[in-house]
Formats: sequence, structure tokens, C-alpha cells
Amino acid sequence: MGFENISAIILAAGESRRMGQPKLLLSWGKTTVLGQIVATFSKAGIADIVVVTGSTRKLIENLVAELAKDYPVRATYNPDYKFGGMLSSIKTGLTELNLHTRAALIGLGDQPQVREDTVQHICTAFLEMDAPLVIPSFENRRGHPWLVVHPLWNEILALPLSTTPREFLDAYNAQVKYIMADQSILQDLDTPEDYTRQQP
Repeated sequence: MGFENISAIILAAGESRRMGQPKLLLSWGKTTVLGQIVATFSKAGIADIVVVTGSTRKLIENLVAELAKDYPVRATYNPDYKFGGMLSSIKTGLTELNLHTRAALIGLGDQPQVREDTVQHICTAFLEMDAPLVIPSFENRRGHPWLVVHPLWNEILALPLSTTPREFLDAYNAQVKYIMADQSILQDLDTPEDYTRQQP
């Protein structure tokens, strides 16, 4: 199944301080951490994937250029990554998307465990129910990736950088369609221990 009118934004601007090295470049099976999530989104049917870089920009962009040989992925740089937090990267990604895109899927670059069918269920729920926001949930906890419809992009772009994505989602909670997912939507790689425990 293809989701031609849904684009993905993968947030990859972090400094990996707790990991002690660029975690998105770490090996994951036959690829890298970032390579795995790009492959997952692409295989799920997403035909436009934007990776937002910040710290270690050149290394990440070089990796994206390699991945672009096999997947529909491109990179864009967030100059505000040091002080703008996750919201600044989401804003950067949104401004890179085609105006005809119906919705954006917001994913984390350090979540290689996220499953292909989870991405598909989120996109299918949006298309079938036309929900403004679709968020996966595990044991009543929101996770990634989550989807936001195009008409709400301007609301996000207008937010001050002091706002967090969580605050935005809380404000629009009445419009959220939640779908049940597995615990991979909550898992990420912050520390060497996380990596050692979770790598395949």
C-alpha cells in the first residue's frame, strides 16, 4: 500500500550527549539506526521522507545521501537545533514539504524498533477517518511516530520555540485519534546501555 499524499519527517538533529557518539550512525542489523527507520517508513509506503539534521550535520547528510540511492529520502538542516528543541526541527521539516501533502508523519531518528505495520496503521487510520491527529498509544502512553494533518501545520509553525510538541498535542487532544500499538513506539536509544540492550 502506498501513501502518496503523506510525507514523513524524521527528527535527527540531536547531539547524542548521553550516548557519547552520534547514535544515528551506529550499526543496526545490516544498516544503521537511521537507515533502519528510513527503510521502515519507505517499506510502509511513505514516498517522501525528510530527515532534519542539526548536530553532526555533515555525517548525517552523508548517510542520507547514501540512503537516497535506495529510498525516497532527503535531508534539511535546522539551524536552531541547539536552542529550539524538538519543535524547531518539526517546523524545519514542515517547511520542506510539498504544499499538496495532506499530512506529515513525525518520527524520531533514534527509534529503529518502530514497526512497518505501525506506520501503516497510523496512515490508514488517517485516510479512513480523516482525523486531524493520529497518535499511537501503548498502555495509555503516547508515542512516535504521530501524524498531523496539513491544516494544522500553520498552528505548529506559529508556536513559540518555548513550546513543546507535547503541549501542542495536549491542546488538540480532543481531535486526536489514538491507535493501539506495541511498546516500540516508546523505545528510543539514549544511552550505550539502551543500545546494547535493544540492538538486533
